[in-house]
Amino acid sequence: MFGIRFIKSQPTVHLMQFQAGRVVREGAGLSFFYYAPATTLVSVPVASQDRPFILELVTADFQSVTVQGQVTYRVSDPHRTAAMMDFSLGKDGRSYVSEDPKRLGERVAMQVEVIVQQAVQALELKAALRASASIARTAQTELASQPEIEALGLEILGVSVMAVKPTPDIARALEAEARESNLKAADDAVYLRRMSAVENERAIRQNELDTDIAVEQKKRQIRETQMEAKATLMRKENELRGEQMASDIELEEKRKAFVAGQAHNSRTLAEAEAHRVAAVMQALEKADPRVVNALAAAGMQPGQLIAQAFGGIAERAERIGQLNVSPELLQGLMGAGARAAS
Repeated sequence: MFGIRFIKSQPTVHLMQFQAGRVVREGAGLSFFYYAPATTLVSVPVASQDRPFILELVTADFQSVTVQGQVTYRVSDPHRTAAMMDFSLGKDGRSYVSEDPKRLGERVAMQVEVIVQQAVQALELKAALRASASIARTAQTELASQPEIEALGLEILGVSVMAVKPTPDIARALEAEARESNLKAADDAVYLRRMSAVENERAIRQNELDTDIAVEQKKRQIRETQMEAKATLMRKENELRGEQMASDIELEEKRKAFVAGQAHNSRTLAEAEAHRVAAVMQALEKADPRVVNALAAAGMQPGQLIAQAFGGIAERAERIGQLNVSPELLQGLMGAGARAAS
């Protein structure tokens, strides 16, 4: 009514009231009455805004990839933004009079596209597929330092790259390559496991062989020790046998010497006896036999005398016609002979 209107802004909207080319009122979340024919309202949203982007780019090895991401920004200096772009409200106080508020996000997205394109073109396909985080960090750093972003009074809150995807054909080829690589890795793992098992088996067999060798060496040492002990025992036995033989030889020599001595003594005694007998015989050669017999009978026993008497009788048997000997006499003579012999 009469051009007087009321406006109420949100806390996330910086509202500026211009009259006669100068700002008479500004702030976030203002509400006031104004005279519409002489007032221009500028509404700059200062809340954070998200701008998604999808880019078709080419890597350093000329492979096409799709980069999908999002940039988050906010207006930090509404005066610069209002000076660079038209954020004026229409007569109704609700809609904008230009398309600049919509183009703000496009200008930010264009700057992001340039930076991301440069980052992707510097990488090969496989590196680019794994570099989403580094691309996002690079884009955020470089975007915040862009002159156009500073001139628009914007603050870059963050850049995120959700996906870097190749074309379907390249994706299938990479999947096949990765699958073959995984299969090869599995085969290598099986090979390494088998090699490890073979090495372990070889080590076990080597340990068993070493154990057998050690046991054989110990047995050989035992046999050598036993042989040395047997050789020592045999040597000692031989020494004892040699000593025994030497002792036996010495004893035999002593026996021989003793026997020789006895034989010498016997021979000496026999020679002496023969000499004595020869001397006696020589002395008796000239004597009367009857005297010799009488001398011989001097020390004889009765039995010996009887035997000598019978011997004399036997010598003169041709002169004796008959000789009678009674049993009593014979028994008496035999009894006397036995007593003389005892």
